[in-house]
Amino acid sequence: MGLIKVGSQLFTAEGPRAVKVLAALGLGLFVDLKFHDIPNTVARAVAATAELPNVRLLTVHTLGGTAMMQAARRAVGAVKSRPKLLGVTILTSMDEAALRSVGIAGPPAERVVALAKLAQEAGLDGVVASGQEARAIRTACGPKFLIVVPGVRPAEGSAGDQSRVTTPAEAILAGADYLVVGRPITEAEEPPAVALAIAREIASARRR
Repeated sequence: MGLIKVGSQLFTAEGPRAVKVLAALGLGLFVDLKFHDIPNTVARAVAATAELPNVRLLTVHTLGGTAMMQAARRAVGAVKSRPKLLGVTILTSMDEAALRSVGIAGPPAERVVALAKLAQEAGLDGVVASGQEARAIRTACGPKFLIVVPGVRPAEGSAGDQSRVTTPAEAILAGADYLVVGRPITEAEEPPAVALAIAREIASARRR
């Protein structure tokens, strides 16, 4: 079953009201606010977000460290019918040069897998990562660890500001549980047709 993503743009403009309006339509929600702060602040933010209706997934940044992720996990664990907690690894807009410029050495794939393992050790349910790293994460973290893949682009589509992209089929075959698809649909001349084509590609990949 698909989910509707509520990201920072919508949440900044409309706040929790946006979540409540979408939830009233019966939609499951992925609230992707990528919390990254001291443990106490993140724990309180996660607890407040997890209490909103129909939230199925929510995110923190793995680069916040183990103590922060553990605090977030404890906070979300106190919520009845708790959402799954995901750790954002390395943004799909960043390549090796971009990582080096902020003091993170090594290929993105190595850093992403290391952060995924750290998230799992901290008790998180999964991670957000490029489809290029999904297979390695699946091998390192096992079959039950959730992998959510953004930076998904149809084969004929533009990468835009993304550096590490995959097609829908590539991401599914690499082990992704969920795909995040935004601009390829919202910026298309015929969004419904593009959405349907992507859904068919996903279904076809899952049958392989």
